[in-house]
Amino acid sequence: MADHAHHAEIDKVTGTATTGHEWDGIKELNTPLPRWWIWTFYACILWSIGYFIVYPAWPLMDGYTKGLFGYSSRAELAVDLAKLDAVRGDKMAALAAAPLADIEKDPALLALARAKGKVVFGDNCAACHGSGAAGGKGFPNLNDDDWLWGGSLEQIEQTIKYGARSGNDEGHMGNMPAFGKDGLLTKDQIVTVVNYVRSLSGLSTKPGADLAAGKQIFADNCSSCHGDEAKGNPELGAPNLTDKIWLYGSDEATMIETLTNGRGGVMPAWIGRLDPATIKAMAVYVHSLGGGK
Repeated sequence: MADHAHHAEIDKVTGTATTGHEWDGIKELNTPLPRWWIWTFYACILWSIGYFIVYPAWPLMDGYTKGLFGYSSRAELAVDLAKLDAVRGDKMAALAAAPLADIEKDPALLALARAKGKVVFGDNCAACHGSGAAGGKGFPNLNDDDWLWGGSLEQIEQTIKYGARSGNDEGHMGNMPAFGKDGLLTKDQIVTVVNYVRSLSGLSTKPGADLAAGKQIFADNCSSCHGDEAKGNPELGAPNLTDKIWLYGSDEATMIETLTNGRGGVMPAWIGRLDPATIKAMAVYVHSLGGGK
């Protein structure tokens, strides 16, 4: 690297003053920022200081600075929702007072329930069941006619209110036992009964699978929940095993995993989180998706 000079001068090419620094023939020009830009920058600093004082800004160990205005986007949302509830007040009161069965018979109440239910579903249920309620692995599709806990209006409302395995005393409590992990069945027995269950839905089975032995294992261990014909039991949350609708997947490895480790997904209880009229609206919305019974 060539020596560099430290003497300020005017660059002959640009006519701009330099800082006096030069490296390998490259001169560092002295071009300060425009004055308007400097004052804008200072104004932004002053604005930010004022903002920190007026609005909530700095995180603390157990909270945050509230600011002189005490502004909260959550509080603002609550005000907006209160205004909306005031507009809908009479209609929501009518929805809360109407029996579930009558809501679907009244076009105005049905339209309100479906509109309200769709919004609330998107806010609270879509994360698991999907925005279109088509479900996913471990989360039921609410558009079909296959229901773990029943698909009538009353049963759907009951499930929404109290959930499944949610810790609420009124909630659904059935569990799928871990037949392999708890030593109830051997690995070979699990593979055998899985092949039998697959045959009930017309799924492929292993060549030479002993379906008769699988049927006996099913009768001894599974029929008490799923029924002798494997049609399921909504009171226990035991699914129908003959309809080709599988909550966790229909591949053999997944079915073996289910019998080995059991299943016990949790559906939260919404009572106490949502008001009764909103829960009714949700029940009507889900029931109207096409799979309600």
